[in-house]
Parts: sequence; C-alpha cells; structure tokens
Amino acid sequence: MSESQEPEETTQRLPVLEKEPGPGTGGQEGGPGLDRSASAAAHDPPPALDGDGGEQHRFWSARRVPAAVVALLLLAVAALFLYDIVAVRAGHPAMRWRRELAQQLAERPLDDTWVLTGAAVAAALGLWLIVLAVTPGLRSVLPMRRTHGDVRAGLARAAAALVLRDRAMEVSGVQSVRVRMGRRRADVRAVSHFRPLDDVRTDLDTVLADAIRGLGVSRPPSLAVHVRRPGRKG
Repeated sequence: MSESQEPEETTQRLPVLEKEPGPGTGGQEGGPGLDRSASAAAHDPPPALDGDGGEQHRFWSARRVPAAVVALLLLAVAALFLYDIVAVRAGHPAMRWRRELAQQLAERPLDDTWVLTGAAVAAALGLWLIVLAVTPGLRSVLPMRRTHGDVRAGLARAAAALVLRDRAMEVSGVQSVRVRMGRRRADVRAVSHFRPLDDVRTDLDTVLADAIRGLGVSRPPSLAVHVRRPGRKG
C-alpha cells in the first residue's frame, strides 16, 4: 500500500500595511525563537512539553481493501479447484485448463522464462502481503501525546498543515504560504511582499516553532522555512 502524497495547504491574501510585531511574532531579543542564521534549514524538533507521555507509535491500518481482494481471490481459486476435483470424483473429465497447467508444469524446465516470471510475480505478491502485515500504515495520521492511559489520539497531516499555514499568515509581511507536512519534517515556503526577508523568516521561525509545539504530536517534526519575493508579472 503506497504512501499517499504529503498534504499541502496554500493560501494568499491582499497586501496589508506593516505593523509592529507583537510578543507572539518573534523578532525580539531573548524571545523563544529559532536561530536566525539557520532559519532556512531543517531544525531539530522543538522540545516536548512536560508530561507528554512519551513517543507514540503510528496507528495500525485495517487495510480492508487488500484483505478483501486477497480473500475473494483465494475463495474463487479454492472454489474452482474444489468443483473440478468433485467433478473428477464423479466420473467427469478434468477441466481443460487444469490438464494444460499440469502438463506445462511437468514439461517445462525450472529455468524456463515463463516459470521464472510466474515465480517472480508470486514472490512479489507474497512480499507485498508480508509488508502489509508487519507495517502499521496510516501515514497520514500523526500520533499525539498521550495524556490519559486509555485514550489515543491522532492528528491528520492535512489538518496540521492547515494550522501551520494559518499561523504563518499572521506574520506581518507574508503574502502567501505553502505548507507541505510530512511525518518527519514540515516544509514551509512563504512569499513576502514587504519587510526584509530575514526579519520575516525570523518571525516565521518563532511562530511556527510555537505552533508545532501546540500541535501536541508525540514526535514534533523538524521545521524548514523558505521565504522569497513574489515573482514579476508579465
């Protein structure tokens, strides 16, 4: 079961007048922000809150579609073989396809192309089923910190990207934001139409680091912020 693409949230607003950064927007000396010199690179995850309950594992997927497909195929093949065996026991000749299959398996050598192809396909299908059986799946859900022993919660990556996008749009000078939220990293690309890019990037680092802590996920993703000017029209 392949991993779905990373959630992406994009928005844009009209230019606004510049305002002084408040206490929660960063850019102040001694504020709880990330280092300005490393603002465009991936950062270490923000420190977890006290009493976070430890790192939680991913949720297991029920995988109903693969299980239903495998069950239906096995049922059809078993029913077909059972019908043919009962027909042979009742005195009827075996089906032509089974006679052909038995003859081909008896006559073809092991290094034949069709034999090797069939074996490779069967091995690939078996490996795929084993991977589905031993991996949890549900990559689009981020496990959250457990505050109660009998309750587990998860946050969709699309919802987390939406939260980061909304928080980034609150920073003065940001015109549009695109957020790609992965399981290990949050990639934020912003367009700033005024204010120095370094100042905007520093404010984004501070605001988004605080937003990631507020998501409540058990393993906060690293943060990568990129800020640029809007492209020229025409």
